[in-house]
Amino acid sequence: MNTADRPTAARVVTAQTADLTVVGGAGHVGIPLVLSFAAKGMTVNVNDINEQTLATLKSGRVPFIENGAQLLLTKALADQRLFFTSQPSEISSKGPVIITIGTPVDEFLNPVRDVIQRCIDTLLPHLHDGQLLVLRSTLYPGTTEWIDNHLKRQGRNLKVAFCPERIAQGHGIEELSRMPQLISGTSPEAEKEVAALFGRIAPELTLLKPVEAEFAKLFNNAYRYIEFAVTNQFYLIAKSAGLDYKLILQAMKHDYPRAQSIPTPGFAAGPCLVKDTMQLLAYARNEFALGNAAIMVNEGLPLHIIGDLRRNYDLSQMSVGLLGMAFKAESDDPRASLSYKFKKALAAYARSVLTTDPFVTEDADLLPLDEVIACSDLLILCTPHRIYKSVNFAGKPVVDVWGLLENANVVY
Repeated sequence: MNTADRPTAARVVTAQTADLTVVGGAGHVGIPLVLSFAAKGMTVNVNDINEQTLATLKSGRVPFIENGAQLLLTKALADQRLFFTSQPSEISSKGPVIITIGTPVDEFLNPVRDVIQRCIDTLLPHLHDGQLLVLRSTLYPGTTEWIDNHLKRQGRNLKVAFCPERIAQGHGIEELSRMPQLISGTSPEAEKEVAALFGRIAPELTLLKPVEAEFAKLFNNAYRYIEFAVTNQFYLIAKSAGLDYKLILQAMKHDYPRAQSIPTPGFAAGPCLVKDTMQLLAYARNEFALGNAAIMVNEGLPLHIIGDLRRNYDLSQMSVGLLGMAFKAESDDPRASLSYKFKKALAAYARSVLTTDPFVTEDADLLPLDEVIACSDLLILCTPHRIYKSVNFAGKPVVDVWGLLENANVVY
């Protein structure tokens, strides 16, 4: 048999030889990224310490709400493009490694940079010089360069890049394919390689310096958070004047282009907006006055409402029902949700506090909607899930800051 006629052996792919590793790949940032790259024909090592979530993915189920994810997961598993690992030693030894862990905020509202350092130090014995290391989540300004210098002090030579995620949770897969991707690297080689990587899934790339990309992510989220604070402040001012802010806002926006971006009032929360605003506040040595004011308005809104309710009702004789515990509508993620601030604060005044949510599954205290309505004397719409829009609340008083409800006895 002629050598040229011999069939080519199929490439045997393992977790260690996968095209790409995503550390934290089973989380809200990781899964849209993993499935987007797999959909483009790459093999992906999904590396995560949450073995329960890995098992859920491996079984063919998406562990939380992410539009479009189920079809992509089913196909990726059928095509054998995903590997599921939980140990640092199991990451790919050659392909790029994306880390979805960012810098959290401590009890003093300061960024904790050593969290990502510990993650990288754990991975370092299993990374090879020349590999591309991509930082993905929010970073305190200067962290990318600091990590690069930290690696060099260890005598290591990796290509370090920062490519911030800016997707709306639950819509990540669609937005990754539609929105420009900010990219940055600590060297021309890192820039070139990360451009080739994200060029596979993004329609457009925008190159920045690492610190510019870090600020861009923080500025995006802080600006959005301030927008919510402005409209929430308008809401409170209108309320104090005895006026319907929803009616005023509709008039402001009607066929008036410069007002279209004003959001409706509501409880601005979640794992990113307030945290990223705090990071800017810390960087600016607490002199980011707009950010500080936004935190006071948005975090203070539930307390303001409770104060008004106490003046108008004897809460000690009432059961209060909270509608929606996720941090935003049509989501199952309760992280940093102001609904829990309501729950904790009301516990000091109300006879009892009952909670319900059609999507959240990890809270054992949640009750069916019908039971909460039946057993409550007063209801508060915390999360504007569409399911609540036309519910019959049996004439009971309802707090609806969002202006969502139809035919309800809205008292605030």
